[in-house]
Amino acid sequence: MSRFVLLLFAGVMSAGCAHSRSPSAQVYVVAEDAVGVGSSLGTGGSGFRDCDAEQNTCFSECWNAEPLPYPHTKRDGWLHEHCTRKCRELYIECERSNEKKSGELKFSRADEAVEWIKNHKAEVALGTVVIIAGTAFFLTTGGSGALILAPLAL
Repeated sequence: MSRFVLLLFAGVMSAGCAHSRSPSAQVYVVAEDAVGVGSSLGTGGSGFRDCDAEQNTCFSECWNAEPLPYPHTKRDGWLHEHCTRKCRELYIECERSNEKKSGELKFSRADEAVEWIKNHKAEVALGTVVIIAGTAFFLTTGGSGALILAPLAL
């Protein structure tokens, strides 16, 4: 009986597990360059808003408003503070809206993730977190400018 258990144990150990394994902590090259990454962000293509541009437009409109918002009578430090506060609130709301729209990218295999990102470069941004079989990666550029998926933590 002990030989049977020993042989069974040896067989199981040599066969390994049939479950899909997590990808090793290696870097995956998505494309030779990062051209086109995030190109539709803020343009409506992916539904993301350009919060920086919205904040700049808000401040410009507030500062140049005619007539000045009550109780302001001149363009001074108080008006600057008013516009900054007003547009900061708009910026925070915009960022929260973008966060809600940007779900995690999850894939079971690295080749699926790489292929999807190649075909949807305009819909992702540098720094996007991608989960591959439970392992976290982020989208970045390499030293040569190549678009890569690098492990979030080594």
